[in-house]
Amino acid sequence: MEILIQPNPEAGCLLAAKIMARVVREKPTAVLGLATGRTPLQLYNELIRMHRDDGLDFSKVTTFNLDEYVGLPGTHPQSYRHFMDEHLFRHINIDRARTHVPDGTAADLQAECRSYEQRIADAGGIDIQLLGLGRNGHIGFNEPTGSLRSRTWVKILSEQTLRDNSEVFGSDERGMPKQAITMGVGTILDARQCLLLAFGPSKVRAVAHMIEGPLAAICPGSALQMHPRAIVLLDENSAAGLRYADHYRWIDQHKLDWQRHHA
Repeated sequence: MEILIQPNPEAGCLLAAKIMARVVREKPTAVLGLATGRTPLQLYNELIRMHRDDGLDFSKVTTFNLDEYVGLPGTHPQSYRHFMDEHLFRHINIDRARTHVPDGTAADLQAECRSYEQRIADAGGIDIQLLGLGRNGHIGFNEPTGSLRSRTWVKILSEQTLRDNSEVFGSDERGMPKQAITMGVGTILDARQCLLLAFGPSKVRAVAHMIEGPLAAICPGSALQMHPRAIVLLDENSAAGLRYADHYRWIDQHKLDWQRHHA
């Protein structure tokens, strides 16, 4: 893993946007794996600004989102399709037909999972996969103890994840989905590059387990230890539990120019 500790979440999101924009500029037909939630919002805002002010072109880009809630149509305000439409897609020049989000309302969810895997393969695989990290160490909706070789599948959401989701869905648990379609850990690891963002004090434990703990299914994010090109962007708060934080800073300070992430 390449560990980059930034002063604050804003700096982390701006650097993440530069990394993703560089992929698009170098490969206009890039396949981007995208994530939802509060963490990447500023990243998406910066990509929108780059499109508007700097001419960043998404016209040939293809996207695949990590996950979607089972039972929510794309028009539902809490669906991830709606999130992506509102916070990124409608603000850039992307062909909506090239944007893919799992169908949580499919009559045959297992067939939808297989179809999603095939669509990723048909697109040539994912060039860079954006990730967040759950408080319990999940990536996508791959909850603790799930297989580290899993493909796109239907996952039952953990109690921790449901508690976190209640901040969005409100106190009415009846309307909160208990399952989601998610790319599997194996699917995520197939991406040519992974870019994970984790900010704030609530992520300290998960970050420490992911980076410095053992490779273990109890912390699905730890699977990124096996990825040849995984970048982890942290802020000072989320990095507070790392034993080797000074080492990561030293490595970052002594990179050769070509190893640095320029705009």
